[in-house]
Amino acid sequence: MRPRNFLRSSTIRFVALVFALQIGSSVLLLLAVQHIAAGELRQLSVDIADELRGDLAASFDEGGLPALKARAQARIARSPGDDVVVLVADGGGRELAGNLGAWPPGVKPDGEWRAITLYRVDSDRPERMIVSASRMADGSLLLAGHVVEGSLQLRATVEEAMASVLLLALPIALLGAMLAARVVDGRIARIATTVQAVRTGDLSRRIPLDGSGDTFETLAAGINAMLDRIETLVTELRIVTDGLAHDLRSPLTRLKAGLERAIAETGDDTQATALQSVANEAETLLAMLGTAMQISRAEAGIGRDRFTDVDVAAMLSDIAEVYGPVAEDHGFRLEWDAQGDMAIRAHRELLGQALANLVDNAMKYARPGPIRLRARRTPDGIAIGVADSGPGIPPEHRAEALRRFGRLDPARHIGGAGLGLSLVSAVARLHGGEIRLESDPDGLAGGFEVEIRLPG
Repeated sequence: MRPRNFLRSSTIRFVALVFALQIGSSVLLLLAVQHIAAGELRQLSVDIADELRGDLAASFDEGGLPALKARAQARIARSPGDDVVVLVADGGGRELAGNLGAWPPGVKPDGEWRAITLYRVDSDRPERMIVSASRMADGSLLLAGHVVEGSLQLRATVEEAMASVLLLALPIALLGAMLAARVVDGRIARIATTVQAVRTGDLSRRIPLDGSGDTFETLAAGINAMLDRIETLVTELRIVTDGLAHDLRSPLTRLKAGLERAIAETGDDTQATALQSVANEAETLLAMLGTAMQISRAEAGIGRDRFTDVDVAAMLSDIAEVYGPVAEDHGFRLEWDAQGDMAIRAHRELLGQALANLVDNAMKYARPGPIRLRARRTPDGIAIGVADSGPGIPPEHRAEALRRFGRLDPARHIGGAGLGLSLVSAVARLHGGEIRLESDPDGLAGGFEVEIRLPG
């Protein structure tokens, strides 16, 4: 798949959207957890330090500065490895008691909590701590706080765990997006399969409903209702056209029989020639009606029940045997080639008639020379083509050539009703295939080929 088509794929876009939404949701959730955890850890440290400050302030209220100093030293001595931070200093900031060697610069006795990095007297490394300073009634200073190194380590551990969870969420989110896309693709594939079957003429196909009542079910129900209406209209149209064709064939057949009797009974050569011309036109009209009915039936999907295993090589051999002498009488040489196993499921009579139409077209429009019937394997099935040395059909006129009653010879210099390629196209679609028109098929600066590509 080319990169442009890959990036334009609706499935890829859907997978990317679901993946992005899942990852975005996971990131937002983890960020919220991280923010809440960090706030809780900070608040815990503030509560511990605030309790310490209240305890020391109560000691000052009870016994003044000596009681405050004694309480500070007792608190430090009671828990040497604790994370408490205490400093009692005089009005000038000189240390009187506590586990800080000096009053930290920039810390004002305003009662605000602030984070700062300091050395405690019993520590050989700087530590991150939350502290609050206040001025006592006698002018001395009290600083109380709590070391948050452990909280920071816990926060770092939590962040590492969240990063690991996010990395683990990436493949899980991708898998979830792919599964969601597969579910949607499966629902769409059921619709596409039905549409493809209807496109090839099977108007009885419907999209299966699962009773979920979701949007896909609503869409499927709407399409099924539309197909019901289309099938009804096509069936009614088929009845009308078949009846009309039958009603026309009967008088034309009687007309032709009457003309043949008149030709046999007349003794006037001029009258016989005129009657024979009218009989020929009646035969042409009967053939047109027959071909038009075959096209209508093929486009309606009628004939699939007559599909059998067809040996393509044997069919080409039969066509070459039947049309070879006729081709030679017109200056052509009919050749055929089929390599390898060429068995397919097909309507042999219709497929054979389509190929016979192509051979007939080649004898009408091509220059005398070889007409090649050939079959080959393709990645998707089998291609059966008829190639000749004629001028072919210009690309801008090919759509008109495939249209029913389409003629590229307005002056009608060459006989025909313009139904040959239309029948070939209808037969190809009946088999789930298509036809391709190609100029210069062998790269020899000339010639034209009509190829029927069939699955199988």
